[in-house]
Amino acid sequence: MPTAELIAQQAQLAVLEDVGGGDLTAAFLPASQRARAQVIAREAAVLCGCAWFEAVYHYLSPDLHVTWLAQDGDRITPGQILCQLDGYLRPLLTGERTALNYLQTLSGTATRARRYADALNGLPTRILDTRKTLPGLRLQQKYAVVCGGCHNHRIGLYDAILIKENHILAAGSIADAVKQARQSTAGVGIEIEIEVENLAELEQAVAAGAERILLDNFELELLRAAVQFTAGRARLEASGGITLENLPLIAATGVDDISIGDLTKSVEAIDLSMRLVD
Repeated sequence: MPTAELIAQQAQLAVLEDVGGGDLTAAFLPASQRARAQVIAREAAVLCGCAWFEAVYHYLSPDLHVTWLAQDGDRITPGQILCQLDGYLRPLLTGERTALNYLQTLSGTATRARRYADALNGLPTRILDTRKTLPGLRLQQKYAVVCGGCHNHRIGLYDAILIKENHILAAGSIADAVKQARQSTAGVGIEIEIEVENLAELEQAVAAGAERILLDNFELELLRAAVQFTAGRARLEASGGITLENLPLIAATGVDDISIGDLTKSVEAIDLSMRLVD
């Protein structure tokens, strides 16, 4: 979960993107008028984004109060009231779109993650996200993935090393890439992972002492062979071509992790609405 300070900064930027120099539509409404509203779910989902929703309104009107009837990570149903709002009418309406954008998008991410987590059928394999996030929403979507029951891979380029094909080509070989990465991070404790595309490269990665290996687009038979060959000497991560349908089969091969870009790059916003109430 990002810090409250960071969430406030993100919410402020989102509000300014929408409001600019001022909300021209809400300007004709009385400044002193108060109102109450509810946010209602229009479809089944996993809720996520409550802190960003609140931060939008706290920036626009610190005394506007939000009462939550559901929390991040909860499964919600059509017609369910998610929260109630009480405050001045102008900021309540001004913040509606931005606040709902956060709630709908992050709930969409969490809902997709929950579908993948549920598809594992109790297998111990971890489902990981990737860096294929919506620009500007990296930390928000990573948080939503966790709310949906999956796990975070590296947050960005700064907290772990993933050596891919072009890095290997630039270094000269798998062994040299692993060696150079170790030298560059000596004493820092940064995790190093290397991507391989076939069993021959896997053998080279294990021989180089790689502790974590990404198996890129391996077929089921090759995944089973990789698990058997590695025999616990490195943590194995399957990636590429993962769907809800083949996920259990891939997990059953014995890989430790499965990374799925679809968790965050193919998000469909959840249908939510806000209505004024008497």
